[in-house]
Amino acid sequence: MADQQAQTSSSNNSQHAASPSRCQVGCKGSRDRGCMQYGCEHYKRRCKLVAPCCGEIFWCRHCHNQAKDDSEQDPQKRHALDRKQVTEVVCALCSTRQPVAQHCSRCGAVFGRYTCQQCNFFDDDVSKQQFHCDDCGICRVGGRDNFFHCATCNCCYSTGLRDSHVCVTNSMHQNCPVCFEYLFDSIRPIAVLPCGHTIHQACHRDLMSHDTITCPLCLKCILPEGQRAHVWRYMDQQVQETPMPEEYRNLKVCLKCEHVQLWYQGCVHKM
Repeated sequence: MADQQAQTSSSNNSQHAASPSRCQVGCKGSRDRGCMQYGCEHYKRRCKLVAPCCGEIFWCRHCHNQAKDDSEQDPQKRHALDRKQVTEVVCALCSTRQPVAQHCSRCGAVFGRYTCQQCNFFDDDVSKQQFHCDDCGICRVGGRDNFFHCATCNCCYSTGLRDSHVCVTNSMHQNCPVCFEYLFDSIRPIAVLPCGHTIHQACHRDLMSHDTITCPLCLKCILPEGQRAHVWRYMDQQVQETPMPEEYRNLKVCLKCEHVQLWYQGCVHKM
């Protein structure tokens, strides 16, 4: 569900075109010259963006942000590109600098088989099934018919979650609780946990590989319903096989079950 790393302007200029490859998406005619032959590791496109913040030229916002934010050593110089503020592009075929448009004003090449001028977004690889969500205000991938916008969560979810997800206000308008990357416009796949909180799928897998079975934000169980009974039985078995020292055997404390939000009194070894 993402929007759905970079190089400096000079290295971008030296990488004027990606390795030539035959277009596999049915491009025809003069306007489709160079289709799928230009771009960066993030997008195949036939124009570069002129960043209004620093005046340098990059293939996309991710390329800019890695060079000017992630890799910048001076905290005072770090900044991210707001692609909606971009007003100029540079044609990858003829190097003409010009106002943002769907095609080049000089050679006529289309900048992307998918073009969204609301987002200043161009992409030749339409197999991603890009679409613009007016409620999100950004472009998404995966096909418009496969997603719906949840007004409470304020983001697009797979239609399979329409009647089954737990709503959390502005659920994706926050950083991933593991890697701290902003989720709303991340290009990495995102998982919706049973509690309604969101996290990168890769980060979710990392948690599970380290036997973490609770949400990092609310501590509710994130295991699928069918797996929980097995885990509870295993934990009960571990408790039974680990007798407490005599002085703690009958000690009880107040505990809170985050999953059902209830307090109860229990033996200390069950914490």
